[in-house]
Amino acid sequence: MHTILQPEGWAKPIGYANGMSATGRQVYVGGQIGWNSQCVFESDDLVDQVRQTLQNIMAVLSEAGGRAEHITTMTWYFVDKADYLANLKGIGQVYREVIGRHFPAMAAVQVVALIEDRAKIEIQAIAVIPE
Repeated sequence: MHTILQPEGWAKPIGYANGMSATGRQVYVGGQIGWNSQCVFESDDLVDQVRQTLQNIMAVLSEAGGRAEHITTMTWYFVDKADYLANLKGIGQVYREVIGRHFPAMAAVQVVALIEDRAKIEIQAIAVIPE
């Protein structure tokens, strides 16, 4: 079972949780980027890459028998904060398409670059699958 941790008196976060507690089998999903299963980028558009990245996370998680609601935390690494902010609506839409309305604890960080030159986003996730 997963429990959202929301300290009393804190403003409710939008699109993420301040914290989560969970019991079960832990699954660590390494940093995924916006290329397909054959390591080929189909788009240089940030929103398209976010969609593919989230689909990649779900593919790895499903190998462990996990579902979106088992994700407890995600760390998002962007190469361009302005591009991220300009595309929040589209990113939110593809997030809901792939993950649904499950919002784990999250962090978003702008980085200088990612290892793959065409990558605009990398996301690492941790999930806890109830036993």
